[in-house]
Amino acid sequence: MAEQNIFDNETFFGGYRELRATDANYNEQLEQPAIAELLPNIYGKSVLDLGCGYGHNCIDFVKRGALNVVGIDISKKMLEVAEKESSDEKITYLNMNMTDISILAQKFDLIYSSLAFHYVDDFASFAKDMYSLLNPGGYLLFSQEHPLVTATYGGNHHYNKDEKGNYLSFTFSNYNEPGKRDTFWYVDGVEKYHRRFSDIINALCSAGFIIDTVCEPVPDTKATEKIPNILAKEQIKPSFLIIKAKKV
Repeated sequence: MAEQNIFDNETFFGGYRELRATDANYNEQLEQPAIAELLPNIYGKSVLDLGCGYGHNCIDFVKRGALNVVGIDISKKMLEVAEKESSDEKITYLNMNMTDISILAQKFDLIYSSLAFHYVDDFASFAKDMYSLLNPGGYLLFSQEHPLVTATYGGNHHYNKDEKGNYLSFTFSNYNEPGKRDTFWYVDGVEKYHRRFSDIINALCSAGFIIDTVCEPVPDTKATEKIPNILAKEQIKPSFLIIKAKKV
């Protein structure tokens, strides 16, 4: 099944662009620092970035010494920005569904993805395709919305507070019901897919991956200074799941 191309919606793209224009967001203060700590040595290596967006990570991989980088995104609008802001002779940008990667002829030493896999329907098949594209000894490193976040139908999860406004707990439901979720994020009808933690790990293992590291990032002092209440929220439940796996 093809991914939904919500990022080319004018309203959605404008809202997302505004969000990423500042560093006071969960991506920059929580997810990106945590996933960067797990990056393997990519000097002289080939990298595939799935859901590359603006290409900021692609250009970072080149700065880290990558031999070549392929960035894939379904959004033409995102790639237009990537070509302007993050171009390099070592980077190739492709406008395609990331679930169509089986058509690629090149093999890679690292497959990387930041907050895109919760848009994939058939993750088990996708994991097998990624495994096939990796060279022996290569790594898969990805982040996604945490299963506690994707679980509730309609995105109707919420934090509970006391009378003083302090965060106490997080209410969610439907965890053991994997499948599509329609949510509101800038626009109605944004399609995401919920998988239990066990579904994700088992799909990777069945594909042949060896799990290296599992991370549920906690904000540091810098993040808590940038975003008030981030620490209180993340101590109650994590927003992101990051997994590093290896092909032996």
